[in-house]
Amino acid sequence: MSGCFNNFFQRKYLIALCAVLLLAGTLIQPYNGNAYNIYYAEQYYKLYHQNFYQYPEDFKENIWYLERALKRPFVNPLNAMATIDDQQEWSRYRSLFKMHVNLEMVKQYRLWGAEYDKRVAYFYNQPWKDQNLESLEIAEHYYETALHYWEEALLWWAQLEKMPYMHIEEVQAWEDERFRISSGDLDYQEIILNDLQRLSKVRLDFEAMDENTY
Repeated sequence: MSGCFNNFFQRKYLIALCAVLLLAGTLIQPYNGNAYNIYYAEQYYKLYHQNFYQYPEDFKENIWYLERALKRPFVNPLNAMATIDDQQEWSRYRSLFKMHVNLEMVKQYRLWGAEYDKRVAYFYNQPWKDQNLESLEIAEHYYETALHYWEEALLWWAQLEKMPYMHIEEVQAWEDERFRISSGDLDYQEIILNDLQRLSKVRLDFEAMDENTY
């Protein structure tokens, strides 16, 4: 009889111990910002910014954050990423944000395309000719997508050119991007068209290979 009581209390003790350990694990679990509801554009942008500096080659996740930053509504001006004092600053801030995020999309897609871009059709790669041609097709798609987002960035840049300039300290880096576009110093169309032109030549070199090349 005493053995039954001992087994009963042992089971109760183990159950209580497991519950305490589970609670303790929950309390000491590291903070995870993604566990909270994410709704606004700036929230997604901050997640992108954090992920970019931790995992810069994680193009798919970076683009996922940026896409949502472009689609979601802005926070209240009181919680913006800059000090906003009036409606004009609020309009400029939002246009700068859209331009900047589209430029980040350009960078991400161009970097992703570079992962598949072969750059040179070495003769000894002939046995993998088809795989290389498929890789070039993926690279071309990403470059063309980057070009699309460059055109989107230019639409927001054009909106900014119509506005009176006003200094917003916290987003001055975005203003610098606008100025570089205005001066012609930043022209992703020229850069990406050069990427596509080079890729086209590499494709022709691969297509010209035959089994006697190797």
